Amino acid sequence: MTDWFSSTRREGPIDFADRLANSDMFQALFRDGMALVEETAAYLDGDGRVESKSLPRAASLAYATESMRLTTRLMQMASWLLLQRAVNEGEMSSEQAGSEKNKVRLDTLSSTRGGPGWQDLPEQLRELIERSVRLQERIVHLDRMIHESKQGEVRAENPVAAQLNVLTAAFGAGGGQNRLR
Repeated sequence: MTDWFSSTRREGPIDFADRLANSDMFQALFRDGMALVEETAAYLDGDGRVESKSLPRAASLAYATESMRLTTRLMQMASWLLLQRAVNEGEMSSEQAGSEKNKVRLDTLSSTRGGPGWQDLPEQLRELIERSVRLQERIVHLDRMIHESKQGEVRAENPVAAQLNVLTAAFGAGGGQNRLR
């Protein structure tokens, strides 16, 4: 009979952030991010360009500023998503991605939502900005989880694994033998 503890036990802690980064949740985040990039590009090259021409001066300045911030924010997020996907698919190591990730700025791309001219901006642009900020928050959260998980790999042994080792030692490797009888 196989010893249940030794057949189910893993060496080291389970990396939940790594599993999350390789999960369906990441795939959905990736699809959402890339779709938002495409949607924004289509809007800014089409309807947005037309709508911006009829804006009052303050709103026109806000439009130019916010569309540039939006584009920059989306390109930074797309870069992060593509780096993470490359790691997930084995095209680059975590170390290589970490080096490249240093060039990506996720936490400094704010918007002046509510500032002068904000209410005069086209509704579709404001919606794209709001969606990009929410997506940015999701990506920053996942990035922190991954980064903290990588730092945690050098920390102490997994407490669950330690307890399983104690149980294995107490009951032996025989699996079917109960020493407490």
